[in-house]
Amino acid sequence: MYTQAIDVGPVDATASRSTTPQDDEFLKRIARDEKIEPQDPMPEAYRKTLIRQISQHAHSEVVGMLPEGGWITRAPSLKRKEILLAKVQDEGGHGLYLYSAAETLGVSRAELIDALHSGKAKYSSIFNYETATWADIGTIGWLVDGAAIMNQVPLCRCSYGPYARAMIRICKEESFHQRQGFDIVRTLCQGTPEQKAMAQESINRWWWPTLMMFGPHDADSPHTGQATAWGIKRITNDDLRQKFVDVTVPQAEFLGLTLPDPDLKWNAARGHYDIGRINWDEFRRVVNGDGPCNAERMHDRVKAFDDGAWVRDAAAAHAAKAAARYATSPDTRIAA
Repeated sequence: MYTQAIDVGPVDATASRSTTPQDDEFLKRIARDEKIEPQDPMPEAYRKTLIRQISQHAHSEVVGMLPEGGWITRAPSLKRKEILLAKVQDEGGHGLYLYSAAETLGVSRAELIDALHSGKAKYSSIFNYETATWADIGTIGWLVDGAAIMNQVPLCRCSYGPYARAMIRICKEESFHQRQGFDIVRTLCQGTPEQKAMAQESINRWWWPTLMMFGPHDADSPHTGQATAWGIKRITNDDLRQKFVDVTVPQAEFLGLTLPDPDLKWNAARGHYDIGRINWDEFRRVVNGDGPCNAERMHDRVKAFDDGAWVRDAAAAHAAKAAARYATSPDTRIAA
């Protein structure tokens, strides 16, 4: 649904300053829209920027499993349980793809996870809000995953090859997640007055945090200019947010829901919807650890990691034994 609103523009590699002939050649490759692969020369700042972005993306996927995971056993039907279970499993897979992409840049997965658990690394602020009702699961799929798709489809053309290729599969699966969420909200809106009211209440709580997902306004974003010059980012924060609003308003009207923004209105001169002021103080507070569920999310994430240590140890021991047998026994190699 949201992928139809994406209009990817060309990369402006001239915005980056080069200091060496190697950097000049790198920027020429970016301008030619070539993919940069792990073995290729790249500026150190480019590598560090990718590690920051890809790891933050990976962290968001695995922490994003938590708000919905608690609803698997409470979903209203077996069908809904199965769908939600598949979705949460997908999110874990997305984290795996992204951690693997980050590892190609010379950082270990252990380092990345340690940074998350210690609080040094960030993840999307949206996952620090409470999922209080079943309607929230629909809202997350419709709005949050819809915003994620808006952000992520341009990354399929990111200049770094492993990241771009991982995003192709991720975006296909996120499209399913978005449809799943929209279906839940639509069903509630077509149900009893109490069910529709639950959907409206959920939208009231999640609308503004979803708009914050796109990040600060372009003038206040410290990474947008350079990331765009390097072909990592293809569309700016404000443009992505505008595209999201423009496609979501008609969907809310179709559902009979009201988006909680009294200043929301169509601007014929611009050809876009105008929105009210975003509470950036709340955004910064949640990103910096003072959101409704920050402590709870990190506690649950660390506990799940620690509880799963025996599984990782067992898998590693099995892999080591299999490798030893493969190295020493020709018969084992044939049987394998």
